[in-house]
Amino acid sequence: MSGNRLVTLNEFIIEKQSQFPYAKGELSRLLSHIGIAAKIVHREVNKAGLVDILGEVGAVNVQGESQKKLDVFADEQFIGALKGSSECCGIASEENQDIVTFDDDLAKNGRYIVTIDPLDGSSNIDVNVSIGTIFAIFRRVTPIGHKAEEIDFLQEGNRQVAAGYIIYGSSTMLVYTTGRGVNGFTLDPSIGEFCLSHRLIKTPETGEIYSINEGNYIKFPKGVKKYIKYCQENDKQTDRPYSSRYIGSLVADFHRNLLKGGIFLYPITENNPNGKLRLLYECNPIAFLAEQAGGKATDGRGNRILDIKPEALHQRVPFYVGSRNMVDKAEEMISIYE
Repeated sequence: MSGNRLVTLNEFIIEKQSQFPYAKGELSRLLSHIGIAAKIVHREVNKAGLVDILGEVGAVNVQGESQKKLDVFADEQFIGALKGSSECCGIASEENQDIVTFDDDLAKNGRYIVTIDPLDGSSNIDVNVSIGTIFAIFRRVTPIGHKAEEIDFLQEGNRQVAAGYIIYGSSTMLVYTTGRGVNGFTLDPSIGEFCLSHRLIKTPETGEIYSINEGNYIKFPKGVKKYIKYCQENDKQTDRPYSSRYIGSLVADFHRNLLKGGIFLYPITENNPNGKLRLLYECNPIAFLAEQAGGKATDGRGNRILDIKPEALHQRVPFYVGSRNMVDKAEEMISIYE
């Protein structure tokens, strides 16, 4: 924070606008609209136990996952906000089988597309555990003035112009990057504004936390099992054993490890031979944030997440992300035992 003066999200976005002369303010407006939708979802999350918005709607999304009412609400809010920005010509969302395109003339002239997981960790909604939103912004590749097409969304993560997440926890935070570091903003409910609280976040090169669903241990590849045992061993030189922390919400687990140092692992399993997390709207934006904070994100086999060429909207990949030294060690053990 600059001295004692609060710097709001909108002020910060406008201040940094000069770093993107080609954007002429469009990217700034798009990010501001995402912030507005986040406030609306925050409001509903915080009163979810008091209104009829918890529980399932009886539908199943494209992932085969039962849709929660709050999932659907969040999806509608972000789609509405992005359409209202007039800078976005289309969206790919976890909740929709196909891309969502906007047909009005202003939207067709939009230079950007957005990939989004409107409500990550929704299985935690009913038990009041942290959940989040994950988003990525790309410049479209199809001609301006036309409807967005699927090819606009099947871009490598290294072509993202911005990415971020909102975590709805004990406080609500919006964390984002435009490729020039990672900054975090905490929502001040008293004034209804996101205020700069974490400037230029740097994640430690190593940490003492590993995050993985150990309930699936028996289904993990041998190299992953060996890495878990490594994390649990006593070794004073490397401050082991590490602490095991797993919330089951990618945003919450990554956010903790980003600030404190650690590794998040979601490997292939017998049930999910390609991994479970989605490349476009979960792994790519989180990987972009991790790298901008000094961390690392790979598929566990030496392939940088941001260099993977997507072949489908809902493509899944194994995911290893966090402190650089810890991801390196995990990859080393995977390469030895597989």
